[in-house]
Amino acid sequence: MTPGVREARPADTPELARLSTQLGYPMSAADAERQLELLSGHPDHALLVVPAPGGLAGWLQVSLSRIFESPVTAEIAGLVVDEARRGSGIGATLVAAAADWARARGCRALRVRTNVVRERALRFYEREGFGRLKQQHVLEKTL
Repeated sequence: MTPGVREARPADTPELARLSTQLGYPMSAADAERQLELLSGHPDHALLVVPAPGGLAGWLQVSLSRIFESPVTAEIAGLVVDEARRGSGIGATLVAAAADWARARGCRALRVRTNVVRERALRFYEREGFGRLKQQHVLEKTL
């Protein structure tokens, strides 16, 4: 594991919820606990965190993508750095940890999607070596 990064633990759920809410995805600690339980024990997913004095500095979720017509890749499903600590290298540390996690599982690529309105996130990922592949629409059907 990348120094300073570890997998999330149940005790982290209040901080995971706080950071998710900062990013615009309101979540209670109970919601975070349920979501962490769903991910725990699945070797195709990891929720990585950077501990800091007084809480977490950030978290990143990485998952394997198993798509029939493509080689196995990993995808960053979420990344948030505490707003008071943005620009301090925590995001880069988490991305490096995700890349290490993906390489250890035989992935040849690490992907990320970002909302077009998150221009700062796009610039961050480009600085971290990600290149644009395509533009697409995301559609959802409520079940």
